[in-house]
Amino acid sequence: MHRVRSPTLEIAYEEHGAPDGSPVILLHGFPYSPRGYDAVVPLLVAAGRRCIVPYLRGYGPTRFLDQATPRSGQQAALGKDLLDLMDALAIPRAVLAGYDWGGRAACIVAALWPKHAAGLVTCTGYNIQDIAASVHPANPEQEHRFWYQYYFHTERGRMGLAANRRDIARLLWQLWSPDWAFDHATFEDSATAFDNPDYVDVVIQSYRHRYGYAPGDPALEEIEAALARQPRIGVPTVAPHGQTDGVGPVEGSADHARHFSGPYDRRVIPRTGHNVPQEAPEAFARAILDLPPA
Repeated sequence: MHRVRSPTLEIAYEEHGAPDGSPVILLHGFPYSPRGYDAVVPLLVAAGRRCIVPYLRGYGPTRFLDQATPRSGQQAALGKDLLDLMDALAIPRAVLAGYDWGGRAACIVAALWPKHAAGLVTCTGYNIQDIAASVHPANPEQEHRFWYQYYFHTERGRMGLAANRRDIARLLWQLWSPDWAFDHATFEDSATAFDNPDYVDVVIQSYRHRYGYAPGDPALEEIEAALARQPRIGVPTVAPHGQTDGVGPVEGSADHARHFSGPYDRRVIPRTGHNVPQEAPEAFARAILDLPPA
């Protein structure tokens, strides 16, 4: 475990591989942790990669430096945190890889600061939110899958997450990865990251902001404005999508190539749900190794 300071956070991260290896930054999602990459990292290290695996804001030992900083989980915050991490570690360029929130952070840096991204691995394709379009309902089946997001829009949902953070996360793992028979120990290895004192606030703000139900951090307005334009991504990209993803069905990324101006390779991963790196580590590592190194 290592720590580094950005302008906003003390970011906890794990590092593996030779210091002079080609860097890869591996970013987890909600509700997961760096443990999702435990089987991916050895494959990358064996191929000469240097792996950086941070805890996102609101997770594990990562902490805010100032009590007055908004506990925002909005997409601009995730992207800026990744950029700040790279600056703090003096990593000018890396392959950026992630899923869920982590895939969003990786997409944002690749879109807005492409010189920092040698390549991109983003599960389920283009992960930059179109907040203006969030007012349009999805089909009823997809709305049903988003139940937890609507729950978090309420104060009852905030209290529920505070009281039942492990039970909610475990249920989401089961719903989102129906073919993954994870055991109690595997879940608990990640669930300790949810004990962060800012976890509830960051999660709630994230799911409210993306629908326009909560204000963002004023310091991030310029980034949010750039993301509202739905910028295309020009860096080489591999987009794995689990065939049995229970929150974002595989057909949802079928037309995402329109968001990419560079090489784009969508890969459907059989018998895999939402947590691709932990369910199919070989496929996830291969996606990274098939990209040009930094």
